[in-house]
Amino acid sequence: MKYRRLGASGLEVSVLGLGTNAFGSRADEDASIRVLHKALDAGINFIDTANIYSGTESERIIGKGLKGRRHEAVIATKAGMKRGDGPNQGGSSRAHLMGELEDSLRRLQTDYVDLYQIHRFDPSTPLEETLRTLDDMVRSGKVRYIGASNYAAWELMKALSISERYGWERYVSIQPSYSLADRTPEAELIPLCLDQGVGLIPYFPLAGGILTGKYRRGSAAPSGSRAEKDPNFARRLDDDRLQLGERVADLASSLGCSPGALSLAWLMTRPAVATIIVGATREEQVEENLKSVDLVLDEDTLQKLDDLSAPFRYIPFASYRAN
Repeated sequence: MKYRRLGASGLEVSVLGLGTNAFGSRADEDASIRVLHKALDAGINFIDTANIYSGTESERIIGKGLKGRRHEAVIATKAGMKRGDGPNQGGSSRAHLMGELEDSLRRLQTDYVDLYQIHRFDPSTPLEETLRTLDDMVRSGKVRYIGASNYAAWELMKALSISERYGWERYVSIQPSYSLADRTPEAELIPLCLDQGVGLIPYFPLAGGILTGKYRRGSAAPSGSRAEKDPNFARRLDDDRLQLGERVADLASSLGCSPGALSLAWLMTRPAVATIIVGATREEQVEENLKSVDLVLDEDTLQKLDDLSAPFRYIPFASYRAN
């Protein structure tokens, strides 16, 4: 396994991370723990989850699966999404975040989180309140590093400026949607990350399976696939993205690798990328994803991928903001 520093911090994370939003839903507890152990055995240390994944089951399963192996994992969880219909049950207020951290620690069966992330920007709460709360969490020892997710470039820069002004802990990472099918971060977010020493943690690196070649124009979605179960995701399967998936699959075939491994290997070459969140519901998927780590792409291949994905350099922000 290869490791990289997370932004300007001293924390080292595996270049391939494990996404766990399917733990407890599309993958049952036993299957999820097998996937988790497979990842750890391969040297994957970055485990990404959130307090809302599978209705909190993801965190609970990770806590159970890490018994005796907590020291091998960099646990990254998130808070900020709605957890109920009542007041103070969502957002990035001190009232909400403090309670959610304690609940996450209990489910994860640990006394600290390596990376605590704000799931999305909260326009209703002053950033000063959010960042001071996160700073207090780090000072308490219950959180080691802090990060953001789904922030626009200006939102991230504003947060970094506030932290600098008051001497508070600053975000070391940002999670955006980023893949060959969504290169939006390249316009503003990546230059900002490079300038400010913020690590990029892409999610949806395979565009929900589009870049694995399993979706084809004119064919029904495979049984049990995300497109079959999630109508919101199914709307992403437009002709342009499906054609991109087919062309990436053709290129991968000519290179003797899988389209998924090719897409992940491309993403690993992009500036500021520290670790990539890749979900898995079966051990075999972890094995397949691991092939990307040692896949070396020459300049000709990188240029072909750049040309194929050029139309996806800009996607309206609202269309990819939620995770």
